[in-house]
Amino acid sequence: MADFGVGEKDFELDGRPVRLLSGALHYFRVHEAQWDHRLAMLRAMGLNCVETYVPWNLHEPAPGRFADPGALGRFLDAAHRAGLWAIVRPGPYVCAEWENGGLPHWLTGRLGSRVRTADEEYLGRVADWFRELLPQAVERQIDRGGPVIMVQVENEYGSFGSDREYLRRLAELLRGLGVRVPLFTSDGPEDHMLTGGSVPGVLATANFGSGARRAFETLRRHRPDGPLMCMEFWCGWFDHWGEEPVVREAEDAAAALREILGLGASVNVYMAHGGTSFGGWAGANRTGELQDRALAPTVTSYDYDAPIDEAGRPTAKFWRFREVLAEYADGPLPEVPPAPPALAGPVRAEPAGWVPLEGVMELLGDPERESPMPPTFEELDVDRGLVRYRVRVPGPRRPYPLRVTGLRDRATAYVDGRPAGSLTEEWDALPEPVAGPAEVELWVESLGRVSYGPRLGEPKGITGGVLHERQYLHGVRARGLRLSAFVPESVSKAPFRPAPGPGGGAGLYRAAARVTGGAGDARVRLAGWGRGFVWVNGVCLGRYWDVGPQRSLFLPGPVLRAGENEVWVLELETAGEAVVIAPDPG
Repeated sequence: MADFGVGEKDFELDGRPVRLLSGALHYFRVHEAQWDHRLAMLRAMGLNCVETYVPWNLHEPAPGRFADPGALGRFLDAAHRAGLWAIVRPGPYVCAEWENGGLPHWLTGRLGSRVRTADEEYLGRVADWFRELLPQAVERQIDRGGPVIMVQVENEYGSFGSDREYLRRLAELLRGLGVRVPLFTSDGPEDHMLTGGSVPGVLATANFGSGARRAFETLRRHRPDGPLMCMEFWCGWFDHWGEEPVVREAEDAAAALREILGLGASVNVYMAHGGTSFGGWAGANRTGELQDRALAPTVTSYDYDAPIDEAGRPTAKFWRFREVLAEYADGPLPEVPPAPPALAGPVRAEPAGWVPLEGVMELLGDPERESPMPPTFEELDVDRGLVRYRVRVPGPRRPYPLRVTGLRDRATAYVDGRPAGSLTEEWDALPEPVAGPAEVELWVESLGRVSYGPRLGEPKGITGGVLHERQYLHGVRARGLRLSAFVPESVSKAPFRPAPGPGGGAGLYRAAARVTGGAGDARVRLAGWGRGFVWVNGVCLGRYWDVGPQRSLFLPGPVLRAGENEVWVLELETAGEAVVIAPDPG
């Protein structure tokens, strides 16, 4: 048992000054069988603490239906075994480049702009969730012999809103549910962010990637005493589909870390190990100062150019950080653990079966629903996946432009069963005019809900309508296809036919990958494939897309097994060659 507190100048453990050398590692982005290894890597880098978010939407997929909320507790136990303290950031909003910033689609769809405010319905839902989640952290607080030393109130709220009553109510809720360790907030080092995001009596921390002296000077204007901490030291960054990868040189990042520590501050390296946004949970951003422009979907990999790469291996940044952190260690740092085993050799999996997209919808989709105007994903209760909209163009009538208003995010169109192009903008029109009568299908895909800024919680699907010339087409039939529907017991019933080979159309492809050597970590490569999702042995590895920059998907070794491994590829454009599962060259 121990007592951890916030002193006038330092964090204190049983009354003695202590510095937090923390690293972010999200338990939900790392296969559970690899938690111990990744936590040992943090210790070997010179850290004494681990920090994690908790994504609400992952654990409460429907109101009152919870999915493995105890995962947080198991992770905290793993941190304790590794000899690390733990910082818990339960949200309810987390950002994290995660779908909808961690807020459930069923909540933002109903409440809209009332989320992240003192709205009573919203706070009631938060209270229900926290009552389910927080015992995992409360039971493991440091004064009960566990690793938890701090809990965050909301997340970077000052860059979003100014409802101080909301933050006060959240702090009261956390205390009322048994949180006794110090609470804190974290915001960018800007006056308006620190003003909007801080709570009287709660430690304020700052998030930045460089310029520590200036950042802490700004923080001190708002909080003249208390320990200084950079709660998110951005040592790297995340990538978007279709853009160049973001890289930060190791020496530059190490110099910024050294500056933070040289000022006597504590730090949380974000990310120490990024991991992977499995299951299609990667979020998105909007470009433009007010996020009023194009959607920028986040790639599946959350490697983040972190010191510990996506496969858990040390990078040049790891070794530079270890040198800096060793100067603040009580003794010699632990040895760096060996990397997890890698796949012995490449495995080629030829697609043997295929079900066209229409057949996939018939097997796994929701019942069709008709309404005057297109329902959104939220109205259809679809979190991640596709919605097929059908609408009839009456006739006879001459060819007119057919456009979609409020499209989010991408639609593949068919007119009378024939491909008619793709739509990607909120007022996009099909390449060719459409004459009536005609039957139009629009397969709309969400590329990830916005995770940060004023567009947080925006709905997906067709949020406006379908226009022919200037006339709305009414009587829209819609049917959802969720990623969560792709489970072995359901897919096993699919009417697979022989696969058409490279150039084949959209649909679900099945292949068998036979591992004859040792199983281990690998990459899945999809040469020639367009865009879609991959499952191995029923585990969704996430989205792939030929626009890059990500060219393969990380496959954790514990997912593979010796012998036959089943591979599914949900291709939404055009099929490529065989699926190749290969050792990761690093």
